[in-house]
Amino acid sequence: MNPYGGLLARYGHLLDLPAHTQRVTLLEGNTPLIPTPGLARVMGGGFELWVKYEGLNPTGSFKDRGMTAAVSEAAGRGAKTVICASTGNTAASAAAYAARAGMKSIVLIPQGKVAAGKLAGAVAYGAQVIQVDGSFDDALAMVVAITGKHPIALVNSINPHRIEGQKTAAFEICDDLGSAPDWLCLPVGNAGNITAYWAGFRQYDELMSTGLPRVLGVQAAGAAPLVLGHPVEAPETVATAIRIGKPARGEQALQAAEESNGRIIAASDAQILDMQKLLASEEGLWVEPASAAGLAGLALEIAAGRLDPRGKRVVAVCTGHGMKDPGIVTGSMPQPQIVAPELAALEELILG
Repeated sequence: MNPYGGLLARYGHLLDLPAHTQRVTLLEGNTPLIPTPGLARVMGGGFELWVKYEGLNPTGSFKDRGMTAAVSEAAGRGAKTVICASTGNTAASAAAYAARAGMKSIVLIPQGKVAAGKLAGAVAYGAQVIQVDGSFDDALAMVVAITGKHPIALVNSINPHRIEGQKTAAFEICDDLGSAPDWLCLPVGNAGNITAYWAGFRQYDELMSTGLPRVLGVQAAGAAPLVLGHPVEAPETVATAIRIGKPARGEQALQAAEESNGRIIAASDAQILDMQKLLASEEGLWVEPASAAGLAGLALEIAAGRLDPRGKRVVAVCTGHGMKDPGIVTGSMPQPQIVAPELAALEELILG
């Protein structure tokens, strides 16, 4: 028997889930908190920098934390079908957990706006994939409407059980470090994750006096409604996972930033992609573009003198694996060099 058993086995007693919840797990969570001293040096040094690498969840993203809770609750009350709107990661996660539970999954995605690696996952897990001729926000409005009329379980992050599952990442960080970090940096799209982390840190502090981090939430500049102060009708960014113009939990995200004495800022696509490359080349961690947003924002704030990390412990959440969106790399990389199958030719090529 696996001694871990997934998030509900480890932290279920701390989660506000109904008694009817029937555990559906792929042994999600327990992701590594990886020290990244090389990257810290590049940013000026003098502080500890850790990456919470959520790309090592079963479907390659942090969404599995919330999905184990949402699908377990839905299965426990006898739901036969789940549905979500998605920019990709939620779709793959919902489809996988629905398959695990023997349920049907339906995912709505904005037409032409989902990375191939994410769409392939949803299809592989057996979801009915429907493209909406509109934005993610249009798709979300549709799934909310249909679940209000029919017995279909909505598993987007507006489902409170998703937040319960996702806050376990904060528990794990405190368990690994022995307390909360000084700063937590993470991407912000639909804002469920920043909401969940803050809830998790607050709960752990109340239970075990672990302290609270300051929270730095980072949006992509082309999809930054919380920074601009108004919805973005046509959000656009290479960071597809956070290409959302009207976050469902935007108010809670702003509250988390304010209560933690943190803030929400924006990073450009160029800054996000530069950080994605730097993280891979400096630390051996390949993440999808949106996952690098938190670190990109951290670097911006340090360079501008608005955040002094010296002597601090900083955790950056990287939400999805690089394999989720490989097109960003493959679309711009040069063709590999070709060499004859001879040692001399190889020596000439690599040794000069």
